[in-house]
Amino acid sequence: MSVRTLPLLFLNLGGEMLYILDQRLRAQNIPGDKARRDEWTEVDRKRVLNDIISTMFNRKFMEELFKPQELYSKKALRTVYDRLAHASIMRLNQASMDKLYDLMTMALKYQVLLCPRPKDVLLVTFNHLDAIKGFIQDSPALLHLVDETFRQLLEIYGGLPAGEFHLIRQTLLAFFQDLHIRVSIFLKDRVQNSNGRFVLPVSGPVPWGIEVPGLIRMFNTKGEEVKRVEFQHSGNYVAAPKEGSFELYGDRVLKLGTNMYSVNRPVETHMSGPSNNLASQTQQSIAPPNPLAKEELNFLARLMGGMEIKKPGGPEPGFQLNLFTTDEEEEQAALSRPEELSYEVVNIQAIQDQQRNKELARIMGEFEITDQPRWSASKGDDLLAMMDEL
Repeated sequence: MSVRTLPLLFLNLGGEMLYILDQRLRAQNIPGDKARRDEWTEVDRKRVLNDIISTMFNRKFMEELFKPQELYSKKALRTVYDRLAHASIMRLNQASMDKLYDLMTMALKYQVLLCPRPKDVLLVTFNHLDAIKGFIQDSPALLHLVDETFRQLLEIYGGLPAGEFHLIRQTLLAFFQDLHIRVSIFLKDRVQNSNGRFVLPVSGPVPWGIEVPGLIRMFNTKGEEVKRVEFQHSGNYVAAPKEGSFELYGDRVLKLGTNMYSVNRPVETHMSGPSNNLASQTQQSIAPPNPLAKEELNFLARLMGGMEIKKPGGPEPGFQLNLFTTDEEEEQAALSRPEELSYEVVNIQAIQDQQRNKELARIMGEFEITDQPRWSASKGDDLLAMMDEL
């Protein structure tokens, strides 16, 4: 596992979240002079995106994020984005937040799978940051924060060897390997099967610096080419036109990581697997989750207290954003969602059982931030603690 993976995972998932929220906010946009107090306007959309980007690229938070460390667990990372999505006046209920996170993770999984070279994961990240800069063109202070993150990426990842990028890509794929959620935008484009698994192409441009398949060269012991043999392949490969730019500005060439929601079309998620009845029976057979594990998630949430949901002061209302078309669709999604994909944090009341209180206190003590090496299994305590100061 690579200890340099977390920044790329966080930034790319954050970029996908901003794409989705921007698309949904535009779809529900009402002209300012006609909007009621509980309806979205263009000003609200920009405010939401600016608030989230400001929190996401906070300078101290980025400094902690880029320190070598292992990936969070799936539930801990979900907690981070739950707080991040609510860093403004926007509100998402549980079902909409589930859908948002599903779309984010499946989009990034698809992009990582299709990267021609492991190093192109960095180009995917640059595409996300380029698009984020487009959201905040009228905010020089935020643009400066994003450019600083660009420079950190170039400084840290620009000189990494190919083997390290291969390890980063494998770490990302291991993180996503159990997620097989069907997304209509992928199903319609026929890049995802009905079981939620992606279809990998066998044609198109080969990675930069790689020759088109079809030729075998043979060399002698002196390294001299002595024979060539051509063979037929079933793909339709072409040479890459040029390498994408790894500079602050430039043509990335690679389109993975760009905004696939820029064309207005509905996006839905569907759980792959057995029918609802069978899924219900499976859920009933699963043993109740360990309350101590739930307490760990609560602890992570408390560490992130600095990213509490912003509650508008005075008469200004909070705005509810629904990622579902109808209430019936939202209710059905909540009922049919498998238990293993539920990330809701459950508050544990441990005041009646003294023995249990002692055990929880012992575990909470183990979670205290220490001077252990950054690459140890600290579950991201240092990074999460930074959110107290945001």
